[in-house]
Amino acid sequence: MKTLSIAAMAGVLAITGCADMSPTQRGTATGAGIGAGIGGILGAATGGGGGGRALGGAAIGGAIGAVAGNIWSNRMENQKRAMEQATQGTGVQVTQTADNRLKLEIPSDISFDTGRADIKPEMRPVLDRFATTLVENPATTVTIIGHTDNTGSDAINDPLSQQRAARTRDYLSARGVAANRFSIQGRGSHEPLVPNTSDANRAKNRRVEIFVAEQQASAPAQAPAGYNPGSYPPPPPPQRY
Repeated sequence: MKTLSIAAMAGVLAITGCADMSPTQRGTATGAGIGAGIGGILGAATGGGGGGRALGGAAIGGAIGAVAGNIWSNRMENQKRAMEQATQGTGVQVTQTADNRLKLEIPSDISFDTGRADIKPEMRPVLDRFATTLVENPATTVTIIGHTDNTGSDAINDPLSQQRAARTRDYLSARGVAANRFSIQGRGSHEPLVPNTSDANRAKNRRVEIFVAEQQASAPAQAPAGYNPGSYPPPPPPQRY
C-alpha cells in the first residue's frame, strides 16, 4: 500500500503544482500526474519489486501522460490571446475548455436577430479576426453549434439553430478557411444556459458556440530497436517437383 501511496502522491503533486503554469505547461503536468498515478499502480500490481517497481511504473506513466496531456499548443494559446483582444467589450466569451479546446461563446445581441439567421454587422469584425487566426493555425478543426431560446416550437427552433451555425461556417469559409475543417450542429432550445424564465435569460440562451480543437499527431510506427532488414537471409527458392 505504501508504494501505491507514493505513486498517488506523485500524481497529486504534479496536478496541484499547475497553479502558476501556462496552459501548455498545465496540460503537460496534468497528463503527467495522471500517467504517474496509473503507472505507479500498474507497477505495484504486476509482480514483485516493491517500491522500486511502483516508482518505475510512475516514471513511465508520467512520461506517457505528459505526451497525452500536452494538446494545448503554443499556437492555440496565441489564438486564444488574439481572440481575447479582438472581442474585448463585445460580450463574446473566449475560454479554454477542460478538454483543451478553444471556445467562443457569441451572445445573441451581436450575432443574430430574433428568429433570423442573418449575421449581424456587430459580429462580422469578430468573425473576420477569427478567420485570420484559423488560417494561421491550419491544423485545427472547428465545430459550430447554434442555440435558440424556447420561444416557438422545435419545428422552428431546431432548423433555425442549424441555419445560424451554417451561416457562421459559410462566413468563415468565404474568408479563406477550408470548408472541410468545419462541422456544424443545431441544438435548438434543448441546451439552455439558464432557465427560459425572462427576456434576459432567453437572450443568454440564444447564442452560437464555436469550438476549435488541435488534434495531437500520432507518432509513425517504428521498427523494433536493432532491426536491420539487410541482416536477414533471403527466403529459399521455391521447390520444384
